[in-house]
Amino acid sequence: MSTNFGELQELILADARDIYSEIVIDHAMAPRNLGVMQDTDDYARVTGSCGDTMAVWLKGNTYIIAAATFMTDGYGTSVVSGSITTEMAEDKTVGESLRITHCDMLDVLGGLPDESKHSALLTTNTLKAAIRDYITMKREPWKRTYRKY
Repeated sequence: MSTNFGELQELILADARDIYSEIVIDHAMAPRNLGVMQDTDDYARVTGSCGDTMAVWLKGNTYIIAAATFMTDGYGTSVVSGSITTEMAEDKTVGESLRITHCDMLDVLGGLPDESKHSALLTTNTLKAAIRDYITMKREPWKRTYRKY
């Protein structure tokens, strides 16, 4: 029975390799930074035009992003996009992270099919929204008292 499962898994991976790069498959099979961050400094949640929602949490050290996590209700390429975007943002300055574009992410991923490229845009837009929240809370920390999650 396990031989049949192994063969099936290899067939599925072979089909996936026809469409996706190895880095996409790697992040789909083992996403990085997936989960809600406790004791976070900042957070943003954005719903894209496709209906998928992405949330990004940041923990900063002055103006360096020390840690980033994400959650999504989207499908595989949304998970992959969140995984690679949070990796790209960590240990970078706020300014460097704001300059991460969906094109940068697509280059790192080796591209995505046209019907999945919106995942990259949703993720980078959510990262930018979380960074804006980070900057606002650094400048005006009293606003945390009135924030709704």
